[in-house]
Amino acid sequence: MYEFTWKVFKKTGNIDIYLLLKELEKEEHMMNTLPIADKPNVIDYPVS
Repeated sequence: MYEFTWKVFKKTGNIDIYLLLKELEKEEHMMNTLPIADKPNVIDYPVS
């Protein structure tokens, strides 16, 4: 999603797209700083 948004911003220079890029960056940074157990779509299976 980030790559597509960046390409659109490069072509249009639209400030709203730039703000969306910044939100995506912030969200990505937050996801990278969460412990693994707190990340969505992570399934924790017990080892048997």
